[in-house]
Amino acid sequence: MSPWVVVSAILIGLAIAWAGITGLRAASGASRGVTDARVKREAEDVEDLDVFFVCRECGTEYQVTRLGELQVPRHCGETMEVVQRPRGLSSS
Repeated sequence: MSPWVVVSAILIGLAIAWAGITGLRAASGASRGVTDARVKREAEDVEDLDVFFVCRECGTEYQVTRLGELQVPRHCGETMEVVQRPRGLSSS
């Protein structure tokens, strides 16, 4: 067997492995997690804005007092709605 055939086979194998790993990382979102981890924001106080998460199924409400990365909670199997009320109408 010629050494060129062996070298070519190894190079082709490495290229296929690299393409597979790159494709899997792109599909899994691994590259997004790295950039998001570097950009961490401090939570800020938003209690005076009167923002609430409201469940439209049962009426449960959560007042938002500190806001970091926005992740709307789920309640009764549905995503809660974000509601901002005018000052004085909150039920606290």
